[in-house]
Amino acid sequence: MSVTEPGSDNTANGDSNHNIQISVETEFLPDQSDEESQRWVFAYHISILNKGSVSARLLTRHWVITDGEERVQEVHGEGVIGEQPHIAPGQTFRYTSGAILETEVGSMRGSYQMIAEDGSHFDAQVPAFTLAAPHALH
Repeated sequence: MSVTEPGSDNTANGDSNHNIQISVETEFLPDQSDEESQRWVFAYHISILNKGSVSARLLTRHWVITDGEERVQEVHGEGVIGEQPHIAPGQTFRYTSGAILETEVGSMRGSYQMIAEDGSHFDAQVPAFTLAAPHALH
């Protein structure tokens, strides 16, 4: 099962130079999940499109992961998948990562802290998206 969540345009301070669009597709991984152990494994596929007029580099990430019992975990780190990608205007950077929950449904939201080629810092918000095993949502 995969779900595509709509992206959002993230314009920092009303400046069209910093316009990053993020879209997410999620996937339940049954072969890595184990209901008896309360281990539900998901992949998420992220596309980061630079719709602005200047290049930007992704410096850090911040995730807020909430499971079906409303338990919250926050994750901070440098870059994504070991990279701090440089994204030129009109280019898209794609990557896949994963999350493990103790419930069959949950959600994630977050942000990427970016720096533009002119040295200005801005945040690109990642819209909330759902992680759900098949038939978990009615």
